Amino acid sequence: MKQLPFRYKWFIIMLVILAGTAAINYTLAAKIAGIAYYSLKEMLCVIPMIFLLLGLLDVWVPKETIVRHLGAESGLKGIALSFLLGSAASGPLYGAFPVAAVMMKKGAKFNNILIFIGAWSTTKIPMLLFEISNLGPTFALTRLLVNIPIIVLIAFILPRLVTEKEIEEIYENAKRFAD
Repeated sequence: MKQLPFRYKWFIIMLVILAGTAAINYTLAAKIAGIAYYSLKEMLCVIPMIFLLLGLLDVWVPKETIVRHLGAESGLKGIALSFLLGSAASGPLYGAFPVAAVMMKKGAKFNNILIFIGAWSTTKIPMLLFEISNLGPTFALTRLLVNIPIIVLIAFILPRLVTEKEIEEIYENAKRFAD
C-alpha cells in the first residue's frame, strides 16, 4: 500500500492540476476531462488487441527466427524487415513499444528496434495512402524518401550516444515487460 501513491504520482498530480483548473475555469477543465476520457476510451479499444497479437507473436514466432532475421547478424535484411514490419503496422505509436519489447526479448538488434519504431511512427502504409490521396503523390513520396534515411541515421547514431549498460537496461526492462 505504501507503493500506491508513488506508483500513481503522475496521475494524482494531473488530477490536482485538473481540480485547480476547474476552480479557475470550469469550462476548460470539462474540455480537458472530455479529451482525457476520449483518449482513455480509444486506448482501451486498441490495447487488448495489441496484447493479443503480442501473445501470439511470443508463442508462434521462435526466438531463433527473430535472431536470424532481426538479430545482430541480420544486416540489410534486418533493416528492410524492420521497415516492413513497422510500415505494415496500424494503430497508434504506443502500440509499437510492447511489440518492440517482445522483439527485444527474442533477440532483435537494438538498431532494428529503433528502425521498427521509426517506421511505425512515420512510414505506415495507411498513412502513405492517405497522404497520396489528400496531399498528392509528390508530397507523400518526398516525405517518405526524406524519412527513410533519417530513420536509418537515427538508428545508427543513437546506439553510439548511449552506453552499452543503458542498452542492456533497456533490454532487461523489455524482458520484464514481455514476461
